[in-house]
Amino acid sequence: MPSYTAPVRDTRYILDHVLGLDRYSNLPGFENATPDMVEAILTEGGRFAAEVLAPLNRVGDEIGCKRHEDGSVTTPPGFKEAWDQFAAGGWTTISAPEEFGGQGLPQVIGTAVSEYLLSANQAFEMYHGLTQGAVASIVIKGSDEQKATYLPKMISGEWTGTMNLTEPHCGTDLGLLRTKAEPQGDGSYSITGTKIFISSGEHDLAENIIHLVLAKITGAPDTVKGISLFIVPKVLVNEDGSLGARNGVVCGSIEEKMGIHGNSTCVLNYDNATGYLVGEPEKGLAAMFIMMNAARLGVGLQGLAQGEVAYQNAVAYAKDRRQGRALVPDLREADAKADPIIVHPDVRRMLMEGRAFNEGARALVLWGALQVDISRKAMTEEEREAASDLLGLLTPVIKGYLTDKGFETAVNAQQIYGGHGYIREWGMEQFVRDARIAQIYEGTNGIQALDLVGRKLGANGGRGIQAFLKLLAEEIAHAKGAEGETAALGGALERATGDLQQATMWLMQNGMANPLNAGAAAYPYMTLMGTVCLGLMWLRMARASAAALAAGAEDEAFHQAKLVTARFFAERVMPDTNALRRKIEAGADTLMALPVEAF
Repeated sequence: MPSYTAPVRDTRYILDHVLGLDRYSNLPGFENATPDMVEAILTEGGRFAAEVLAPLNRVGDEIGCKRHEDGSVTTPPGFKEAWDQFAAGGWTTISAPEEFGGQGLPQVIGTAVSEYLLSANQAFEMYHGLTQGAVASIVIKGSDEQKATYLPKMISGEWTGTMNLTEPHCGTDLGLLRTKAEPQGDGSYSITGTKIFISSGEHDLAENIIHLVLAKITGAPDTVKGISLFIVPKVLVNEDGSLGARNGVVCGSIEEKMGIHGNSTCVLNYDNATGYLVGEPEKGLAAMFIMMNAARLGVGLQGLAQGEVAYQNAVAYAKDRRQGRALVPDLREADAKADPIIVHPDVRRMLMEGRAFNEGARALVLWGALQVDISRKAMTEEEREAASDLLGLLTPVIKGYLTDKGFETAVNAQQIYGGHGYIREWGMEQFVRDARIAQIYEGTNGIQALDLVGRKLGANGGRGIQAFLKLLAEEIAHAKGAEGETAALGGALERATGDLQQATMWLMQNGMANPLNAGAAAYPYMTLMGTVCLGLMWLRMARASAAALAAGAEDEAFHQAKLVTARFFAERVMPDTNALRRKIEAGADTLMALPVEAF
């Protein structure tokens, strides 16, 4: 049976020593994020994840959700009780606005707790994560009446939320969607259509589900420009806030999936369901993207979370499992017939790659979450704009790179178990199956790469990428001006950044002239930027740990391990950027040369 321990110590290290959370105490919400408060939230959140949610992970996988003849859905045993405990504990409210019942704490704190929940039980956390995204869309685009009607109970956990985009014939290309919205005399709309792959679409955890649905109003352009966004409650809400009649939306079936069986992924049929326009007509995609961008950051976090829990179990197994003798006498146990497999270099390779990814990814997602806070709460427009530019650039990288590498980390952790990793009772194959979806939903990673190259690089005249490259140059110069470990790491990051700069210039010169070059380069470019991002995180962590050691920190072993792992990433991972740049510069010729009929 797998186990999980929340990495609270590492989270605190990033918040305190890498991000310097105390520097933002003048911003709204941060004044309450005192060290003692943060420690209490992380410790208790980690305990809830490990003691309540982790034991339900296998239950959710093996039993799954059950649809009944009336279209209702029952979640796996223990999920409803866990949800009630989750909501009663206030975990749904951490970063939500205070005016609607939230605690108003920084997004970066909520993100840290979400990692623990996802590692323990990804399927369960998704009911909450999607609700957070729906809340974000309503906060920004909803009317005052909609906010007052829906947000308090969504934030409290009494109600949950979903996002409804995909249709049977229409995935990424949302301009093809057919769901229709017919205006009614009372200002509402009649929604008719079918949506598929709707996570958390129907369940018994909450008394109402607030669906955010993309549809086209009758007469609107039959393109992406004709899409509007609607609130469609599972149960209609009366004027006094009480629940009324059941709305015309029903779960037609539950998708039979590879993983995340504990989450109800539904086909939802809308038959003249009552819906309410969110924001302006035909501006629905922009409104939904508020939720989608939040979801993409959350999905990137899923990559880290599955990588972390798989790594933890692989470490425990590698220390216990004995096979073969160490390659050198000093590592051999004198009276043993075989040594723990953790002494073997290839096992160490997989463990070190996992450790370097997990700790670097944790720093990156928390830095990204901090940019969300700064973009909303910084004192000046200049600061808010800079954070927004950086966040826009990094969102597809966080989603794409972290889910690719998180899945790879889970597979390597499974590999360490050998044949036992392929057997269900050890739990590793579930981590692999659950991690796989993160590369697919909220826009496949290929779409993330195209978004990065096709939209984000050129956004606002390239302001985001220019700012990121400037930030890298400043951090590298600072590191090279120091002595010892950080100077060497600064040199490694400088080489990787040079590859990123050259690849960016190549795209500017060749991507516009031939869009196929941009399409062919997109995926390796996203991976290159992701590698550089983690390299930056490791440089910052190495600097923080070197300073802590110089100051006589008590936990010397923790900081020494950080320095070793930083050096490992610089020597064994960052050199990949050169090969990635060469792939980019190869262009599209051989990629697109074969005629379709040759396949």
